[in-house]
Amino acid sequence: MTVTTSAPRPQKLALKKKLKFAALGLGAIGFAYFFPKLTLFYAICGIYDVSRHRPVTWFVLRQYFVGNGVPTWLLSPFNILMDILTLPYINKGVYQLSDLPPPYRAEVERLIAVSKSQNLVGQLAERIKQIDRTMIFFKWYGENVDTFLDTPAFHEKWKYVQTIGVSVFNKKVSTSKHFGPIRPTLRVLYNLNDIDDRSAYIVVGNKTSYWKDNKLFIFDDTLMHQSFNETDKVRYCLFVDILRPSLAPILLRPFVKLVHILFKSANFIFYKKWKVIR
Repeated sequence: MTVTTSAPRPQKLALKKKLKFAALGLGAIGFAYFFPKLTLFYAICGIYDVSRHRPVTWFVLRQYFVGNGVPTWLLSPFNILMDILTLPYINKGVYQLSDLPPPYRAEVERLIAVSKSQNLVGQLAERIKQIDRTMIFFKWYGENVDTFLDTPAFHEKWKYVQTIGVSVFNKKVSTSKHFGPIRPTLRVLYNLNDIDDRSAYIVVGNKTSYWKDNKLFIFDDTLMHQSFNETDKVRYCLFVDILRPSLAPILLRPFVKLVHILFKSANFIFYKKWKVIR
């Protein structure tokens, strides 16, 4: 006797998706009817926020307003406030190290030097063998995190660095396109191990950066992005958040603290597809 299993039929998946969009549409109409001013406010904030993407495609719009970008849309007023507080520094989206003010740049360079001295790759190799995507944090939005790795330097009081971690992609592992939720900080990634070909890379809008060519990548992670590791090697990446350049960084620190408090219990939402180890 032969037993066969079948995948969900494409018609059922398409119907499920249509029903989801219909429910969202009805919900949006109902919300707009009862709260027209708030709806208009969020529409304006969302249009501004999503217009920063290059290019602005139908897929980006759909994901932002009815897909996995909805949390970013809901936080768009907060993120726009961050853009105002950091003026005259305009959000570039994707940064070079030279775009950062000298004190910020010096701290990033010191953190990279410290990371190289810790043999993080060697210490993590045994722990992540059977895991597709692994994350380990040493500092998260200004607060130290205890881990099995003894890294006193990461627990120092950094002036601009707010988050220190390592993200690990196993062989042939990639993410879907997604948005980060908040932007009082910029995301700094530094590939810790050597990549031999251009099959490991990150895409932010119309920008693609290959870890073989450039080990350092800095960007606003509220822009849609996607990471790939199509190589036969594990990819180890320093995962850092730094305060956005500002004339008064002290103004951003309370917001970073607020983010830590708000997302401490909801961290699993943003890292639900990762194995977070300690």
